[in-house]
Amino acid sequence: MEDKKDLTLALQTIKQKALTALKNVNSPETLDAWKITFLGRSSEIMQVFKEIPHAAPEERPKIGQHANVVKSELESQFESTKQHIQQDLLSHNLEHEKLDVTLPGRKPQRGRLHIATQTLQEIYRILAEMGFQVYRSREVESDEYNFELLNIPAHHPARDLWDTFYTTKEGVILRTHTSPGQIHAMHEFAPDPVRILLPGIVYRYEQMDASHEIQFNQVELLAVGNNITFSHLRGTLDEFVKRMFGTGVETRLRPSYFPFTEPSAEMDMKCIACHGKGCNVCSGTGWLEILGCGMVHPTVLKNGGYDPEKFSGFAAGLGPERIAMLRYGIDDIRNFWANDIRFLSQF
Repeated sequence: MEDKKDLTLALQTIKQKALTALKNVNSPETLDAWKITFLGRSSEIMQVFKEIPHAAPEERPKIGQHANVVKSELESQFESTKQHIQQDLLSHNLEHEKLDVTLPGRKPQRGRLHIATQTLQEIYRILAEMGFQVYRSREVESDEYNFELLNIPAHHPARDLWDTFYTTKEGVILRTHTSPGQIHAMHEFAPDPVRILLPGIVYRYEQMDASHEIQFNQVELLAVGNNITFSHLRGTLDEFVKRMFGTGVETRLRPSYFPFTEPSAEMDMKCIACHGKGCNVCSGTGWLEILGCGMVHPTVLKNGGYDPEKFSGFAAGLGPERIAMLRYGIDDIRNFWANDIRFLSQF
């Protein structure tokens, strides 16, 4: 056990050693090291505080008071040195890191329309020239409009074609296609003829990959009137593809199945990458599927308020992202929703 004289002498030695070492401190790093050495938990002055309980009872207050004075003085010198170092560092930076305010500033990058929006506008323009008008419908739909009125009753196996997002409210879903808009439009315009395009975002609960997303744009075409035939459908779509991709593009129709059209078909376009010779883009077939279509099913016409004995019509579903991928050689549909400026700035 050390007596008062020993502890007092130790405090004076610690103080002198600390102040001498502080004179050689000239950077934030060495200052931090000094603080750990002389004021840290394992420092000598903290060891003195641990020895105070072993001193004589009548000497403990004096030793404690002396230790606190030394500790406070070291802390004060630490703060003073810290301020000097910070000021010196600031002066150095101002002297050696001057800014030339006469240099021209960085030109801000101007925003632009998203490539999906650009493609949609081009689709609108072409179809408007062909006599179609935009008709918008809601994204949150009822099961009745999304399936029932489109000739897809409950438990129909065709429902498996659409991986549906259901909400917590029974019978309310996120639309899986823009086709429900056909029924809304027919209810609004029947029995007058209609020629409309229905754009919007649709939602599918699918595994995302280079060609599939859980949300994507779709544009529906609907024409209902007297004596509308499959030839009108083929001519309309063929003209649309030529205006979108160029007059030299070849197309073909293949039989298909959709519950709301009869007959149904899918339109292919000769691959613009290999010109029909076969490549990775078209999986070696020479053709690329671009849309589904068909004549409006009599049941759908009836559900929309038209007499199928007097009226007929056709419908088609276009994928704007898929069209943009073909036009610009984009190989991953997920790029449209990734918000990567490197991708978006190309268009």
